Amino acid sequence: MSLYPESRLTGEGLRLSYGERNVVENLSVGFPDGKVTVIVGANACGKSTALRAFSRLMKPEGGVVTLDGKSIADRPSREVAKTLGLLPQSPIAPEGLSVRDLVARGRHPHQSWWKQWSDDDKIAVDAALEATGMLDLADRDVDELSGGQRQRAWIAMAVAQETDLLLLDEPTTYLDIAHQLDVLDLVARLNRELGRTIVMVLHDLNLAIRYADHIVAMRGGKLIVEGPPEEIITREFLAEVFGVAGEVVMDPIMGHPVVLPHSTIAR
Repeated sequence: MSLYPESRLTGEGLRLSYGERNVVENLSVGFPDGKVTVIVGANACGKSTALRAFSRLMKPEGGVVTLDGKSIADRPSREVAKTLGLLPQSPIAPEGLSVRDLVARGRHPHQSWWKQWSDDDKIAVDAALEATGMLDLADRDVDELSGGQRQRAWIAMAVAQETDLLLLDEPTTYLDIAHQLDVLDLVARLNRELGRTIVMVLHDLNLAIRYADHIVAMRGGKLIVEGPPEEIITREFLAEVFGVAGEVVMDPIMGHPVVLPHSTIAR
């Protein structure tokens, strides 16, 4: 049973499969509103698959994803897109697309055949560019940007969508540590300053601990434990979730746990 059954976005008894291969089994979880939740776990544990289900990109074989008290599968796509934004893993922009044009695509859910581009759309795009520090790069082509700048552009598109919930699948993939911190600092500001509820998948456990208010840990397609990092990150957590022996110490500067793995554990 989820710790947050009243969250705007929840899953109950989710079973997710690719063909006959079950990837996630009986997952029940809710994401605390107004907080940053990070889903962690070893490779192939079902993290990204679960995120696909919560973003309605994947239909569960069993169970239900609920958004604002209703099954997400029963809600119109445009209505969902006004509430929930998704940044998939390693997105690719069409060649020659400018940053501003990419960010403008985030306004599509707010438009229709009788209501095309409006002043509200321009205001939202400019605000998203400013919030992500991309205003000076708005006229550059996306494919000319560095990896970190490119991720900022994609996040700006999600911000322009003006959703309350933002899902990100491994937003720091292929970035060096400086750009990882840059992108995650941006995500944290979106949460603190714009009030976005953030749910993201991260591979780096120490970065997850640093930025998460709430951690959801999976192994073998199942929920193992969830809660604030300072409460759940222990030596036993490392062993059970990752099969790793190690120590957990407190960062004297940042004030959060830090994991120091030193060997794998045979399973």
